[in-house]
Amino acid sequence: MPLLLAALTFLIIIVVAGGLVFFVAGNPAAEKSVARRLEAIERSTRRGSNSLELQLVRDELLSEIPAVNRLLLKWRWSSRLQNYIGQAGMKLKPGKLILLSAIAALAGYLVLLQVTDSLILAILAGLAASVTPITVVAIKRSRRLHAFERIFPEAIDLLGRAVRAGHSFSTGLEMITTELPEPVAGEFRTAFEEQNFGLPLRDALLNLSERVPIIDVRFFVTAVLIQKETGGNLAEILDNLAHIVRERFRILGEVRIRTAQGRMTAGILISLPPIMVLVLRTLNPSYMRPLFHDPFGPIVVAIAAVLQIIGSIMLWKIVNIEV
Repeated sequence: MPLLLAALTFLIIIVVAGGLVFFVAGNPAAEKSVARRLEAIERSTRRGSNSLELQLVRDELLSEIPAVNRLLLKWRWSSRLQNYIGQAGMKLKPGKLILLSAIAALAGYLVLLQVTDSLILAILAGLAASVTPITVVAIKRSRRLHAFERIFPEAIDLLGRAVRAGHSFSTGLEMITTELPEPVAGEFRTAFEEQNFGLPLRDALLNLSERVPIIDVRFFVTAVLIQKETGGNLAEILDNLAHIVRERFRILGEVRIRTAQGRMTAGILISLPPIMVLVLRTLNPSYMRPLFHDPFGPIVVAIAAVLQIIGSIMLWKIVNIEV
């Protein structure tokens, strides 16, 4: 055990030091990457716009370390992780997020190993700590998408008024970027710039629906694309869509009011076991000592933790009703 602890301590020091060097030296690597991309654009411009370099320039780096970037490019989930981080509005590379998860896992493992001699509990603590960075990203993503949903009906109304006043659809997109707050303004600014720089409107709107995975945005994109192909009164379509979105929010508010008691009960049931463990360990340590020092204690804790996670997922599935 001392040899294993020493090896893990050495490993975490190496990872932390490498992470510090990685974060501090990140800007020069980014500048070199930008310089290489600009040089590739210049070369491809001289040879024509259909060259392979021009396609490669559009790809975003998954990590500022070339070896890690090449490794992540081979995995299909890395691009999904990059999109997930982008939906949270964070300027973070997937490679950095994975590095932070590894550091958190090792730190959690070593900290609990100092508190208890149980290797199983230390491993469980490391696994729990490893999901902390992605949990932070998930929370920020959820808040950003909820903020987008609240402002999105106003964006549809503004676009409908712009079209009714005689402005083009692209001008309406530009008005949204200047009149409404973030994150709606930023996402529509990206769509407007993509369309303004030559990307077809269909592709720009489809990119918007991919960056913002909300059903209301999909309705909006589908309605606009159908109107572009078949014709019709776009202003009226946008007004009806804004009304539907607001009605959905009203129904969702009523559902949340009626399920408030169930959600509170679920929160109490989920938080009660770990709170009771902490209270009993503080008030009567000898009573809880077999749970952590007995050979079968960690096994019981692991089984209880798994059942707790399963029960928590089932409770939240029951009380969270989608509208």
